[in-house]
Amino acid sequence: MNSLGFDKKPSNTKVVVAMSGGVDSSVAAAILKNQGYNVIGITLRLYNQNTSNNPKSCCAGQDIEDAISVSKKIDISHKVFDYQSSFFNNVIDNFIESYSEGETPVPCIKCNQTVKFTDLLKASRELGADALVTGHYIRRVGGLKNAKLYRAKDLKKDQSYFLFATTKDQIDYLRFPIGEYYKSEIRDLAKKYNLSVVSKPDSQDICFVSSNSYRDLIKNLKPESFKKGNIYSSEGEIIGEHNGIVNYTIGQRKGLGINGNPKPLYVINIDKKNNSVILGEKKLLKKYKVFLKEVNWIGDNFSKEKIIKCTAKLRSTQSDMPGKLKLKEKSGIFEFDNEIITTSPGQACVFYYKNQVLGGGWVSKEQ
Repeated sequence: MNSLGFDKKPSNTKVVVAMSGGVDSSVAAAILKNQGYNVIGITLRLYNQNTSNNPKSCCAGQDIEDAISVSKKIDISHKVFDYQSSFFNNVIDNFIESYSEGETPVPCIKCNQTVKFTDLLKASRELGADALVTGHYIRRVGGLKNAKLYRAKDLKKDQSYFLFATTKDQIDYLRFPIGEYYKSEIRDLAKKYNLSVVSKPDSQDICFVSSNSYRDLIKNLKPESFKKGNIYSSEGEIIGEHNGIVNYTIGQRKGLGINGNPKPLYVINIDKKNNSVILGEKKLLKKYKVFLKEVNWIGDNFSKEKIIKCTAKLRSTQSDMPGKLKLKEKSGIFEFDNEIITTSPGQACVFYYKNQVLGGGWVSKEQ
């Protein structure tokens, strides 16, 4: 078996590496080239607006040039695929619609779920590749079939939260060599391979928001979302007026447009039907249960009547917390052992057993 699990020489193993132009995917391509694999680098052109004023974007035009430069340096073939239409339809449209519905989306998950692991994966198969490789910090454990996902070796960089929607079939085809390294080691390898991106900063935040606020994007593409409405207290009293529910998210404290309240107020609910925002004290955000839809399960098989004891987290940057999961078809409820600060519908809840990723679902309104 070679390092990617195939029973043949690396030179006879064709792999497509999704090259974003960043240091992680560049090093992934360099590692596999150095091991003797037949490597094809592919960079996706996703967004055609100028992002030069956002140096930490992963969709800037410079990223394509960086990927081409690295490909030449390590001597691999490289292609640029124009997926702007797919990205707009599957990611940006979903982003805008989610905010318009009073939700808070996670576009990076949608991008992985659609453009990268559906469109690009299909293209990789059509090129005759044995596997699609990405620079994500996550570990794939297992053989050619029924492989599992585990958190990355570098827990500070772990990206499993953003990959919960990956299906079992996709996991079998994907490879994540970077998941076995610490970030510092990746930087060292980039220096060893003399890659031009060795000091390039990591991409972060929302790649297609090129100004200071996501609101500008929504205002340009769906201005009707900015409809005035009332702001209510948790007791039902009108305490202000808002300029559109897209300006708010559950748990928000700053920029509420309310002054003079003796206690800090937070957004505790967004009522799309009545176009209203409800504010209250922080204690009203504390809950035990979150309701889920479109659950993707990638763990071992289990009885659907069984309550699964595991951990879960609602934000990529937080630690996972213990609780109980009950699934019914594609919906479910996760009940935490201790009270948590709830999150907005549209966010993700990802399940773990120790370091294994069991799956996850999208947070929905209470049922």
